[in-house]
Amino acid sequence: MSNPSNPSNGDDDTPKDPLSEMLGRMFGGGEGGFDPQELAKAAGLPSDPNAMAMMMQQVQAMFSSSSDGPVNWQLAHEHARRVAAADNDPSVTALQRRSVDEALKLAELWLDPVTDFPSTNQLGRAWSRAEWVEATMGTWRRLTEPVAMSIAKALSDVISEQLPEEMKSMMGMMGGPASMLQNVGGAMFGMQLGQAVGALSKDVLGSTDIGVPLAEGRMALLPANVAAFGEGLDVPEQEVQLFLAVREAAHVRLFTHIPWLTGHLLGSIERYARGIHIDMDKIEEAARDIDPTNPESLQGALSQGVFMPQRTSEQDAALVRLETTLALVEGWVDELTAAATANLPSAGSLREMVRRRRATGGPAEHAFAPLVGLELRPRRLRDAATLWAMLAEERGIEGRDALWQHPDLLPTAEDLDDPAGFSGRRRLIESSEADVDAALERLLAGDFEETDEDTGAAAPGAADGPAPTSNGGTDGTDRPAPSGGDEQDGPDTPDGDTAPR
Repeated sequence: MSNPSNPSNGDDDTPKDPLSEMLGRMFGGGEGGFDPQELAKAAGLPSDPNAMAMMMQQVQAMFSSSSDGPVNWQLAHEHARRVAAADNDPSVTALQRRSVDEALKLAELWLDPVTDFPSTNQLGRAWSRAEWVEATMGTWRRLTEPVAMSIAKALSDVISEQLPEEMKSMMGMMGGPASMLQNVGGAMFGMQLGQAVGALSKDVLGSTDIGVPLAEGRMALLPANVAAFGEGLDVPEQEVQLFLAVREAAHVRLFTHIPWLTGHLLGSIERYARGIHIDMDKIEEAARDIDPTNPESLQGALSQGVFMPQRTSEQDAALVRLETTLALVEGWVDELTAAATANLPSAGSLREMVRRRRATGGPAEHAFAPLVGLELRPRRLRDAATLWAMLAEERGIEGRDALWQHPDLLPTAEDLDDPAGFSGRRRLIESSEADVDAALERLLAGDFEETDEDTGAAAPGAADGPAPTSNGGTDGTDRPAPSGGDEQDGPDTPDGDTAPR
């Protein structure tokens, strides 16, 4: 009779340690093989036997070779390409390339009268979904790497602590349990990232569709996705393409002529990601509740956010600032696009469609939220667009666009709350700054006398004589009496008399 408490009695039907059984299923039951379908289930990916078979060689190579980090980016890249091509990713035809190029050139001409930023003279590109993946994958890696590394390490640390000693010994021959499990966590995150980016490639319309320059310095549209966006709208396809070309060109023009903006946005996302702290207690609690014999239980935990990092109050504040900047970018592009396409019959309806698509998160939310706990929603797009429109009326196009020259000049969340009060608040700030500048100039010119605040007497070097009153400055200007002494209005210092130097 088999002994359930003795897993080494040679009986194949003997129950095994649950974690050992899960790892055995994933890695081929001790034969050194690898079952990518089991890993795919744990990662929450579709169980497609053909796709999994195509991945087997690559994943086996990943486990057998060293990596420069806990996340396998090559796996993410290849899986993103595979997902992008899953539902037919037709190559861009010569006619489509010419059509996109012409639309983007016309968009540049239409933008010239409505912005102070000149044309970038960039070549318009028409991309397939796979080409979009190739062009943007580097930016996706930059944005997700901080949290990816943290999550992969946290998972490997927690699970390795729970490994039975015999499993640790077995895995020690493969580089140690921590190294092996870190590769498992890295592979799972890489596959999830590839899945998200590949799915996103089916929704995006250009290189700046989420409000961030994913392919910096390049201006492009995806003809297949543009056509899908226009289906059922009863709007000519050329009109849809031209409207979206104006949006793309406006984004690229802004990011090109405001060099600090790209670094500001991407840097904000990176700093947010690096500030995330993994809740180890929560992970340990979740790990105890997961059934290792059931990979779907791990996926259930992932889908409920068990392993997702928690935001701090500082990060909540940082997220508000990031969303404000995104809203300002999207509101500016929205306002320029509306002005540039005023002669398009369907511009109003297309503008509303894009506004709703962006304000509700669109494809960016689905790409970022599960990976780094971050939603790139310009929730205040309409408020920002209203503010930019008012500024164009008050300051003109040049004055409006000049606010992009430095991050300190940009409107704030308070300005989005009250667009009508922006100019009044800004005048107060500018007036205060002007007073400080004037005072500094007077000080440097020697117009101010130094005083001893403790005694109220003139500073060393000043001529003997009565201290000037608030109406008797030696230079003919009004200045208050020294605060260190008592003010005494009397016959010794009549109004209008000037104290001698």
